[in-house]
Amino acid sequence: MNNISPFHLAIPVNDIIVAINFYENILGFPPGRKSDHWADYNFFGHQLVVHLDQNHNPKNHHNEVDGKSVPVPHFGVVLPWEDFDAFANKLKNKVEFVISPYLRFEGMPGEQKTLFFYDPAGNALEFKSFRNIDQLFKK
Repeated sequence: MNNISPFHLAIPVNDIIVAINFYENILGFPPGRKSDHWADYNFFGHQLVVHLDQNHNPKNHHNEVDGKSVPVPHFGVVLPWEDFDAFANKLKNKVEFVISPYLRFEGMPGEQKTLFFYDPAGNALEFKSFRNIDQLFKK
């Protein structure tokens, strides 16, 4: 999985000031360019752009996965195994987890840690980590 090209994702937010504070100060993502209506961030080497949509009204839908209520849609990044716990600990008392950090498939193919939360505009984020990244698409 070497040489992965960075993705670009643009998401709606209903308050650009609140979004900027969240992505810069709560999550700690380095800012890039910005205007009165959008701002972009270095999202673990990818480009995340928040765009102001004052009419943004997310529909919070959830699907049952492994006994958990998973928000759909959601986006995020697969972190290195050794970085996941530090990132999760950094978020404690800063975000309200929809699904708190936990370990899935322990001792099985695809063993992973995962967590979910919403940004202030209602966009769901998931961060996960695989013990063995080669098992990312393992059946």
